[in-house]
Amino acid sequence: MSIYNSLSHNLPLSSLTLTLTKKMSHISKPLFLKLLYIFFFFFCNSVSLSWSSSLSLHFPLTSLRLTPTTNSSSFKTSLLSRRNPSPSSSPYTFRSNFKYSMALILSLPIGTPSQSQELVLDTGSQLSWIQCHPKKIKKPLPPPTTSFDPSLSSSFSDLPCSHPLCKPRIPDFTLPTSCDSNRLCHYSYFYADGTFAEGNLVKEKFTFSNSQTTPPLILGCAKESTDVKGILGMNLGRLSFISQAKISKFSYCIPTRSNRPGLASTGSFYLGENPNSRGFKYVSLLTFPQSQRMPNLDPLAYTVPLLGIRIGQKRLNIPSSVFRPDAGGSGQTMVDSGSEFTHLVDVAYDKVKEEIVRLVGSRLKKGYVYGSTADMCFDGNHQMVIGRLIGDLVFEFGRGVEILVEKQRLLVNVGGGIHCVGIGRSSMLGAASNIIGNVHQQNLWVEFDVANRRVGFSKAECSRLSP
Repeated sequence: MSIYNSLSHNLPLSSLTLTLTKKMSHISKPLFLKLLYIFFFFFCNSVSLSWSSSLSLHFPLTSLRLTPTTNSSSFKTSLLSRRNPSPSSSPYTFRSNFKYSMALILSLPIGTPSQSQELVLDTGSQLSWIQCHPKKIKKPLPPPTTSFDPSLSSSFSDLPCSHPLCKPRIPDFTLPTSCDSNRLCHYSYFYADGTFAEGNLVKEKFTFSNSQTTPPLILGCAKESTDVKGILGMNLGRLSFISQAKISKFSYCIPTRSNRPGLASTGSFYLGENPNSRGFKYVSLLTFPQSQRMPNLDPLAYTVPLLGIRIGQKRLNIPSSVFRPDAGGSGQTMVDSGSEFTHLVDVAYDKVKEEIVRLVGSRLKKGYVYGSTADMCFDGNHQMVIGRLIGDLVFEFGRGVEILVEKQRLLVNVGGGIHCVGIGRSSMLGAASNIIGNVHQQNLWVEFDVANRRVGFSKAECSRLSP
């Protein structure tokens, strides 16, 4: 997920996450009325907004097969704050493995005593939330198996309605927070495809070890949701995990995907210092003053200065201005762990496709679009042959910093014997941004050095790192 102001009539996108259309037959009458309210809320805001808000969209939390007819252009949308953190040093050093298929799934210890919770690591979203489904109530959808039980934690507390976050016009949530019947602060994240997460705002600790425990952090405690995992929000917003826990840096290493159905690969994650960082090469983040309001800009994203793209030995004729925000914020380039595919604005996407067509156009699968955005796809198991014909793909950042996607992993297996170049067209999502998704962060250490406002990259064999 990432963030934009929603001051224009077009729906701006930040951190993209392809989600499948969910059936809504399980939605109750009260929830249906809420959805009607959501429609009215967003309609009004598309006409006029008197306060600064931002929108967040991210890729799916579960590894689900997409078909050519799948409608996956619906997005999770949440209104988020524009404030930036200023951590000076990380008070925690923590290492963990994560599972990777289409998302980065961490199991983190939360509460006292701790309960393991599965969370999607998302550098494009702000508010973290966990699953807190009541286990004794029958629901159309069964509760997640890793649902958090607040009654077992001595450090758990609800946010009362008197808390400042539970006031109208706080731009951190899809809908304004409200008081429930127990005078507790209720939040709602509703999404255009019918998926949602709602519950109470709470405070709870992350317990990394006996000597490393965060103070109580503000989280969402979802009692209704259509996703089976929670979210670890890691962007630059004031409610993100890194801001609240005062984390100065974090890093991860995404392995290549497993080719065996149902089997996830294992990657590595660090909070604080990474012992492998000596070989990292850094690019400075682009920063934007809070007073610089642009309707298509996500000021809380990790925005990097992409300069160009190479395919094989050819540097594509794409102006570097296409990869940086213009006067309206369009063209921003973000590093987003919560997005599966990379997405490019039309000018860049057209140049990439033009070169792919020149090299292997006769092999393209005609009429097929993955996730409503990616149409450079191929039938059969000839991805190695196609990769050799196309060559390596390189994202250039200058000063010797680049992301190299080697030809042998240029194509992504999307199921059904179909492989696609891992790039989609942003405009098909209503977006005006470039997003570097997790498929193009494989076999890299990626470090987010928040204190020094930079992102580091280093080539690695992520699946071979010691636990």
